[in-house]
Amino acid sequence: MNVLGVASECFPLIKTGGLADVVGALPGALAPHGVRITTLLPGYPSVLGQLGEARSAKNLPDLFGGPARLLRGTVRPAGRAGGPGGAGALDIIAIDAPHLYGRAGSPYLMPDGREWPDNNVRFAALGAVAAMLAREGLRGLRFDAVHAHDWQAGLAPAYLRFGGKPVPSLFTVHNLAFQGQFPAWTFGRLGLPVEAFATAGLEYFGAVGFLKAGLWFADGISTVSPTYAAEIRTPMAGMGLDGLLRGRAGVLHGVLNGLDTTEWDPATDSHLAARFSTPQGRAPNKAALQAAFGLAADPAAPLFVHVGRLAWQKGIDLILEAIPALFEAGGQLAILGSGDGGLVERCLGAAAANPGRIGTRIAFDEGLARLAYGGADAMLVPSRFEPCGLAQLCALRYGALPIVTRVGGLADTVVDANEAALGAGWGTGFVCQPDSPELLGAAMLRAAGLYRQPQVWRRLQQNAMAQDVSWTASAARYAAIYRGLAIA
Repeated sequence: MNVLGVASECFPLIKTGGLADVVGALPGALAPHGVRITTLLPGYPSVLGQLGEARSAKNLPDLFGGPARLLRGTVRPAGRAGGPGGAGALDIIAIDAPHLYGRAGSPYLMPDGREWPDNNVRFAALGAVAAMLAREGLRGLRFDAVHAHDWQAGLAPAYLRFGGKPVPSLFTVHNLAFQGQFPAWTFGRLGLPVEAFATAGLEYFGAVGFLKAGLWFADGISTVSPTYAAEIRTPMAGMGLDGLLRGRAGVLHGVLNGLDTTEWDPATDSHLAARFSTPQGRAPNKAALQAAFGLAADPAAPLFVHVGRLAWQKGIDLILEAIPALFEAGGQLAILGSGDGGLVERCLGAAAANPGRIGTRIAFDEGLARLAYGGADAMLVPSRFEPCGLAQLCALRYGALPIVTRVGGLADTVVDANEAALGAGWGTGFVCQPDSPELLGAAMLRAAGLYRQPQVWRRLQQNAMAQDVSWTASAARYAAIYRGLAIA
């Protein structure tokens, strides 16, 4: 079965977040199920630079205001092999359109941090090319289904619906909070018929909604955890789209994200100070992490770490408000990430006021993040909402016990080490209610208490590292969804 994946990011070619990891891992995970995924990406400079000996597959004389061509190539990420845990070779089709993608900056933002003013056209082009490929194929390659990811690919199902030959589509929501909304006047630039701009379409409170288009026009919808699939059908988490999602509940699937466990493997990870396969081998990484963040070299102090976006969603303010509990626990705190300016200043201020006990690095640093997973005692993920989350999966894989809130994929992947679980020899982390620095602090104190019981802590680490966080089960679900769409 041939599936066209459509996304704005794919690791290792281009990454700003977890979407890229998922898109990069799915082809290898699905290969054992007889599914071949070819991934369509915008031709950003970093993508074109890594395609190697790509071959020109199709010329497009006018793609939203300029000439373009489709380049086809294969990328094998270094050190990876195919199979259910690894991404293997990635079959890529890149849209080489310099007038849309040949720019410095991130995929979405100008170098000064503002959004590109023509993002609607840039990602409309992605959807339009996806629909064209689905209908026409490419030099002998024919597609049985389209799998579009997040708002940037949200118009692909719309172009398919209005383009004639039907090819079934699955639309995956990675985070409902990011919806790709643009002023109504921009609709005329998209090349869709006027009837598409309707409540039963991509009109959203008078604006053009790319994510809404995907939710409305796709044949199937998925999101990245079972609990999040239920949450987004409620007014509390539905971001204004809960009614639509309740109406489409019959085709909504909650499929838990996984990790490429070949790429994320503490036994082979070159970013670690010491590679390990059991908790006993983690100590050198903790020492290296303390040094990297300017923390006291104290192996007895429980080291709490946060890696990720510094944003309200991620509960960074809750971590800062729980610092008294951190000190009561005799712990240390390391924060790695970038994001909201106000939260960045607060994190830097906390580190400046508490040298040796709190360290902050404002950066996106893949290598240091790997060291953080390998050296942290506990990984703080106190999100207010979390579709799935990869941080807690990485933490489990590397033996850093996650402290999470009971939302979305965090609730689906971490087993609280409460009294009942401990009595049964189980538990993989600590779970608390969202939006409460007091309860987060209580979870940190509970973790610190167990940290000082080495046998109990070691058992919890062993439980965490034994969890199956791979794509194995979820890949089988995606393969079944694709086949169901193809025969519907």
